[in-house]
Amino acid sequence: MSAVMITRKVTRKWEKLPGKNTFCCDGRVMMARQKGVFYLTLFLIIGTCSLFFAFECPYLAVHLSPAIPVFAVLLFVFVMAMLLRTSFSDPGVLPRALPEEANFIEMEIEAANGNVLAGQRPPPRIKNVQINNQIVKLKYCYTCKIFRPPRASHCSICDNCVDRFDHHCPWVGNCVGKRNYRYFYLFTLSLSLLTIYIFAFDIVHVVLRSVDSGFVNTIKETPGTVLEVLVCFFTLWSVVGLTGFHTYLISLNQTTNEDIKGSWSGKNRVQNPYSHKNIIENCCEVLCGPTYPSVLDRRGVMLEDSTSPTSSDASAASTHKSSNPVSQTTKSSAPLIPNEHTPDEAKPSIGAGTQKSTSSPKEEKPPSPTSPNAVAPAVIKESAH
Repeated sequence: MSAVMITRKVTRKWEKLPGKNTFCCDGRVMMARQKGVFYLTLFLIIGTCSLFFAFECPYLAVHLSPAIPVFAVLLFVFVMAMLLRTSFSDPGVLPRALPEEANFIEMEIEAANGNVLAGQRPPPRIKNVQINNQIVKLKYCYTCKIFRPPRASHCSICDNCVDRFDHHCPWVGNCVGKRNYRYFYLFTLSLSLLTIYIFAFDIVHVVLRSVDSGFVNTIKETPGTVLEVLVCFFTLWSVVGLTGFHTYLISLNQTTNEDIKGSWSGKNRVQNPYSHKNIIENCCEVLCGPTYPSVLDRRGVMLEDSTSPTSSDASAASTHKSSNPVSQTTKSSAPLIPNEHTPDEAKPSIGAGTQKSTSSPKEEKPPSPTSPNAVAPAVIKESAH
């Protein structure tokens, strides 16, 4: 009598997810693998604000108003919250097709395209859908094995299809898509206000102290002010310009990817089917729309069974193997389910198995039930749909 030990290993789904993402905190944090520029963003924001709180805020709170450092702290906390919310969240990654689904889609595509002659290029894998009386093409992703939804695109850096893909931002260390675009925009907007706020009060601080002790003495007493002014001056134009560009895109209900490709402009004169032709409605849809849940289920539980035979089991298996040198292997495969797109010659024939069995010139006598090597015959049932 043999005994088999079955051990069940509990794993999370994020451990098996494909793509080039990193996960922390048991799948709660999802980022891209390239995070060097994200750390630089944290260093610049925290370092500049720390210098401002150390050198300018004590003087400005006494000589101007104590509300200046309080508002700076609130603005800094909001900027960090929006940055972390953008960087640590799922941007809208679409799950890849299972092997069974991928095979079924491939079978449908081959049936629809027919037989392609040798040397000819197969037609592009696209589907046409109608959105607001406008034809939109759904492209097939050869990596994820799915037809991407409208406005989705495959990120080459993260190696995932992202719904309503805007762009991959190395400054936040993540893709910007359907689920974190509003937080990205609020981050850029609040960072622009924080940069202007610090830059303006740096100038005010230098002017007020220069009246009393001179410009040179002021620079010597507060060396951090010069560094703050330089950092804010060079980052102000890029951050404010980025905020203005995304404000323009939101007013048109358009993504950066669509703007770069010219999807709704250029020679085709194609109208944007997602625009409401109203700036206020477009802004409300992008910034005040519903929060979409993640479709990955990163923290879902997966149970994996693994069997391990005992020592007596292993010895019995070795004895059985030595006594039976010839092994028999059986291979079973489930037939493909025909559909309306499958060619007639590719559909499985029901009578093929019956004809094969009747044409056999030699019949084998089934073993008796009392025989030790008797095997119960398999009964195949077909359900008519």
